[in-house]
Amino acid sequence: MTAARRRRGDAPRGRFIVVTGLSGAGKSQAIRALEDLGYFCVDNLPTQLIPTLATLSKRGSADLPKVALVIDVREGSFLRDFPRVWKRLKATPGLDPLLIFLEATHDTLVRRFSETRRPHPLAHGRSVVEGLEAERQQMQKIRELADEIVDTTHLTVHQLRERFLGFSEARSPRQKLLVTLLSFGFKHGLPVDADLVFDVRFLSNPHFVQRLRPQTGRDPAVIKFLERQPLTGEFLERLRDLLLFLVPQYVREGKSYLTIAIGCTGGRHRSVMVAEALKLSVSTVAGVRVQVRHRDVE
Repeated sequence: MTAARRRRGDAPRGRFIVVTGLSGAGKSQAIRALEDLGYFCVDNLPTQLIPTLATLSKRGSADLPKVALVIDVREGSFLRDFPRVWKRLKATPGLDPLLIFLEATHDTLVRRFSETRRPHPLAHGRSVVEGLEAERQQMQKIRELADEIVDTTHLTVHQLRERFLGFSEARSPRQKLLVTLLSFGFKHGLPVDADLVFDVRFLSNPHFVQRLRPQTGRDPAVIKFLERQPLTGEFLERLRDLLLFLVPQYVREGKSYLTIAIGCTGGRHRSVMVAEALKLSVSTVAGVRVQVRHRDVE
C-alpha cells in the first residue's frame, strides 16, 4: 500500500486478515496469537460468507474493530472459490485486506502430523505424505495471491506472535519497522523468510580452534578472535554502510518487518558475532526497532 493511498483515508492495513496455508503449518497457533492481539477470529468460515464478514468489518464497529479468519482445504469450496472471492475483497474500497500464507518444510509437516496422529484432510485413506504433497500442489495458486508468506519451520509460538504483531499494526509515522537480524547455519538450510541474506563463511572459522569450538559468537574469546582478522572490520564497516542506506528505504516503503539473515557454516560463531555487531548500528535508523535471533546457535 503506497503512502499516497494511506493519506486518502483508507482503512489501516491489518484490520481484516485472512490466514491460510498448509495443514500443520501453525494456523491454530496463528489464530490464538491474533486473538491475543484483540482480533475477532473465525476459524474455517465458508468461503462464500467471507465478503459478508468483510462488510461488517469495514463498518469499523466497536464489536468488530479488527477481524481475522483462518480458512483452508478443510472448507469444501475453498480451493475453487477463494481466488474469485479474494479478488473481490482486494477491490473493495477502504478494506485493504491482508492475506497471510503459512508453510513449513515437508519434513517438519510430516513430523508434526506424526506427533499429533491426526489424519491429513486431503489424504482420503492415503498416507500423510501423499496428502501433504497433494495439498502443496493444490495450494500453489492461493500461495501466489498472498501478501505475506511465513515459514514456521523454526518459529516458536512467541516468535509467531511477534510476526503477527508486525502484520496487524497499522502503518503510521509512529509505528516502527521490526528489523530482525537472524544468524543461521547454511548446513541447516536457508531461512525461507529472509529478505536479505549475507554469507560470512569467508571469515576464519573459530570452529577449528579447539578452545573456541564449544563457545558461540556471543562469547568474548570468539569475538576477539574474529575482530583480530582485518577482513572482519572491513566487512562490518561496508555492511553497516549498506544497511544504513537500505533500511530507511524499507521504512519509507511501509514494510512491517524486515529479516536480515547472516549465515556461516554451522550458525554458531561467525554469523552470531556479526549479527550482534550490527544491532547497535541498525538501531540508530529512525523508525525501526531491532531484535536479534540466533536460529542455529544451539
